[in-house]
Amino acid sequence: MVKLDKIYTRGGDKGLTSLGDGKRVKKNSKRVRAYGDIDEANASIGLASCFCSQEINKILRKIQNHLFDIGGDLCIPDKDGRKKTLSFSKTATFYLEKELDKINEKLESLNSFILPEEWKV
Repeated sequence: MVKLDKIYTRGGDKGLTSLGDGKRVKKNSKRVRAYGDIDEANASIGLASCFCSQEINKILRKIQNHLFDIGGDLCIPDKDGRKKTLSFSKTATFYLEKELDKINEKLESLNSFILPEEWKV
């Protein structure tokens, strides 16, 4: 478990932020934007989990853990041009696909997209 003593760095802004290895990059870099998107997805899943069954909540919590791993992978760049070993694996993808298949088995067949009532003409 990561322990954070402080949530500020005193490094100043200047449009830069630090990666996990201390390297400074622009805040609008693709890498930083990617793990920002991961964080937003994780927050949305956290909110959704407040309104789900225990069965779905268990799946969502596992997905959140995987998203934290992906964010950690993005936070620390490759070293000396060598690809690092990612903590996110094919096993996690297979887990998610298996859970989606189980959930979808319970659904009726879809014949069209589902649109919100206010979009219907």
